Amino acid sequence: MKHLTASRALVMSSHPLPAVAVSAVAAGLALTSDRTPWSAVIATAAVLAGQLSVGWLNDLIDAPRDASVGRTDKPLAAKAIKPATVRAAFFAAAAAAVVLSLFSAPLAAAAHLAALASAWAYDLGVKATAFSVAPFAFSFGLLPAFLSDGDPFPPAWLFAAAAALGSAAHFVNVLPDLADDDATGVHGLPHRLGPVVSRFVTAALVLATSVLLVFGPEGPPSPVALATVPLAVGILVVGFLLDGIGRDSRPRSRAAFRAVMLVAVLDVALLLHIGISFT
Repeated sequence: MKHLTASRALVMSSHPLPAVAVSAVAAGLALTSDRTPWSAVIATAAVLAGQLSVGWLNDLIDAPRDASVGRTDKPLAAKAIKPATVRAAFFAAAAAAVVLSLFSAPLAAAAHLAALASAWAYDLGVKATAFSVAPFAFSFGLLPAFLSDGDPFPPAWLFAAAAALGSAAHFVNVLPDLADDDATGVHGLPHRLGPVVSRFVTAALVLATSVLLVFGPEGPPSPVALATVPLAVGILVVGFLLDGIGRDSRPRSRAAFRAVMLVAVLDVALLLHIGISFT
């Protein structure tokens, strides 16, 4: 890890894959709204800057814990980059996210600023509490309000679907690191529930997202959307059966985890298919 260039280490510290994934979904939703193309670009840039700031703050806060468990995949923990560099990047990204948000309508800007504050709160300590899922539900739930620019204001079912998907993202993100987190005193909701229960909760969340996205919009669902629910159920059932969860205390493979990820991808595709323009 120490052979990394400073720029590459900085990118890795930002949690680039989640940042790009969330920003890509945001771009798709912004383009389906009533925003102009230029406004959609600015909104997407605001989301990307916010995601980068959350990633850099997360690694800054977690660096001592990551180092204590020998996390060689974390540049800060591996001393491949200086904390001051990441700290400066965080403040720059946070400032950019705030400024770019202000180009949206007041209510939409307020929604994104509240979502950012919630995400930063997670990094600063909520992640180690029984309420660790709350910032994900809150921040993701507010994303449609920001991307729609407040006109029209998204319906309740879309807020609920986004919140459920965000909550699932929290469990998916934490599950691979349960052991390391436990060793360093981080006991969020997934840690308290345990790996088996957490997998079932994650499956329920992604399935709830599917149901909300299919049956939430007015009018009968399209055949493509309607097929998503039984497909999601089938994928989850197969994944959990292959894992053998329920017959012993631990899953035997990562099939359930992969099944949850696949249904989450289907949910994102369905969300982009539906869009957030309701005029």
